[in-house]
Amino acid sequence: MTDHPTFLAYLDRVHARTRRVAVLVPPGDVEWAPAEGRMTFGDLLRHLAGIERYMYAETVWGRPSVYPGHGPERAAGFEAVLAYYDRLHAESRELFASLPPERLTEKCRTPAGTPITVWKWLRAHLEHEAHHRGQLYLMLGLRGVEVPQLYGLTAEEVQARSGGA
Repeated sequence: MTDHPTFLAYLDRVHARTRRVAVLVPPGDVEWAPAEGRMTFGDLLRHLAGIERYMYAETVWGRPSVYPGHGPERAAGFEAVLAYYDRLHAESRELFASLPPERLTEKCRTPAGTPITVWKWLRAHLEHEAHHRGQLYLMLGLRGVEVPQLYGLTAEEVQARSGGA
């Protein structure tokens, strides 16, 4: 993903898939967690927003991470969490879009101090989002919420349409 327009288009699609799931969180469950000490729905959404904006969007510009955490003090209540999520994503996307194309092949430093090529770090960002989207799917399932299929078919539908064993 060393092509800037390709990355931005892919970022938009990844984010849209996550947001389609985020809006399904029952407002009364925003601070529900599947177990003691685990992230709540709100924590996950605040984390996705904060990590994207304050870690990835900062480090690709050569600045240190300033991730502030993901607790309810960042945004409390479903509408505030969703607004925080949307606002920080918009800020992040603007920072990603304004990167000079040559920056994608240069190095940045992770919060651990590891040098990494910017396009590889941005790819890790998308993998990170997909990981947490999976958590949202699982947690919504635990709460009995119907979720959209990621690519249109259930596993059972794929199996029924497949000619394999």
